[in-house]
Amino acid sequence: MTDTEIVPLPSGRFEGREAFQQLVRDALQCAAREDWPELVFSDASFHDWPLGERAVADALQQWSRTGRRFTLLAADFSEIVRRHARFVQWRVRWDHIIVCRRAAAADPLDLPSAIWSPGWVLQRHDPVRCVGVTGSEPDRRVLLREALNEWQERKSSPGFPATVLGL
Repeated sequence: MTDTEIVPLPSGRFEGREAFQQLVRDALQCAAREDWPELVFSDASFHDWPLGERAVADALQQWSRTGRRFTLLAADFSEIVRRHARFVQWRVRWDHIIVCRRAAAADPLDLPSAIWSPGWVLQRHDPVRCVGVTGSEPDRRVLLREALNEWQERKSSPGFPATVLGL
């Protein structure tokens, strides 16, 4: 395989933290390459996501532009602030395309750990062991989107401001 060869995102089961983290990286590179208009990331804390890595920040930067929409849903954003400084910097710069929702009352195991896009999804059914599925099937995408919409619209409120203004 050459550097210019594009490998499609996988469909099927994955297992393990390294496999999960690589899928997150690959999804963001694909989003930038294929101009995905929207991304939704959901997780209780984003503790083990590779959001602070330079490659992830670079892919997000390449993906970002006017007309994009990025939704971030979490029970708590403190892990992002503590562990993912590059992501926090990117978030401040691109605040105008980002919606952050906090589901503070959520049981961490109830909140979906997922990536949703119009063409491909990833969902961890067991976040502790990093076991889940990926795919582009329409039914899978619709079901995950409906679940995420429920959390965004009924079970969360705005959270994780780009800046904190003090007096």
